[in-house]
Amino acid sequence: MNAIYDILGVPFGFVLKLIFEAVKNYGVALIIFTLFARLLMFPTSIHQQKGTAKTQRLQPKLRKIQEKYKGDNKRIQEETQALYQREGHNPMNAGCLPMLIQMPIIFGLIGVIYNPLTYALEIPKEYIDIMAAAIKETLPELAKNARTIQLTIIDHIGELKGLNIPVDFYNKIADFNFTFLGLPLGATPDKLHFDKLWAVPILSGITSFATSIFTFLKQKQTNPEMSKNPAMGCMTFGMPLFSTYFTFLFPVGIGIYWIASNVFAFAQTVILSFTHSPKKMVAKLMVEETIQRRSKEQNTKLVAARKEQ
Repeated sequence: MNAIYDILGVPFGFVLKLIFEAVKNYGVALIIFTLFARLLMFPTSIHQQKGTAKTQRLQPKLRKIQEKYKGDNKRIQEETQALYQREGHNPMNAGCLPMLIQMPIIFGLIGVIYNPLTYALEIPKEYIDIMAAAIKETLPELAKNARTIQLTIIDHIGELKGLNIPVDFYNKIADFNFTFLGLPLGATPDKLHFDKLWAVPILSGITSFATSIFTFLKQKQTNPEMSKNPAMGCMTFGMPLFSTYFTFLFPVGIGIYWIASNVFAFAQTVILSFTHSPKKMVAKLMVEETIQRRSKEQNTKLVAARKEQ
């Protein structure tokens, strides 16, 4: 897993460094990076919206299957899958694609957040190794976790004077502000100890819930039957709980990314609800299906006419 963090950390570290050099604030750089990532994922959000519309468009056919084979769950499942196959639609892809795309970004950011000396400050590895060895010798308790050694160096740079390190690199680390709104970006919230770091999981849950409840209410307006589905309720309340729990597992920097991602996702959802509303998308799908059907009928007639000749 560490290798994945390191590999993905290289390209994301490069992008984040460029942003950091422009704004001179690591927390702000993370938020701008998140906006950049969200803009890249915007086409997948439109794809997801189209998938939702397609699922809604198939609801009458799904209800017919359920009524026809009522009580025979196995047959209902088989016919439902056959319908999706004929229509070229996979509802799971529509819902999971944005999350799957986010995972490499998160893994890459983890590598960057844990290694700011490498990716943000570009301190040569030989000097990082010297400081790491000094930390292991003088503060062995803090050096047990190799993954967080660069964060420990930043926190205790004042205790590492006298090492064979160029003054410019030492001052660069000493002047580096690895906090955002007073929160240390390298610290991880403790589930068992309430402190100011809990603000990150709490905000993560709230921002995720805002998107979930807005989506649920819109779904209730456009497709009341779908909103009654227990899975919909599970997603509405499950995702905020997951967001809260997730940000307890990683450093505050990852939590800042997650919160910003939730906020941008909410804004994106609101915008798409107007520009690509389910009603508009369903209407567009009906027109496209009508065109395809008529084109198919016309082709069939042409083939039949040629055979007669």
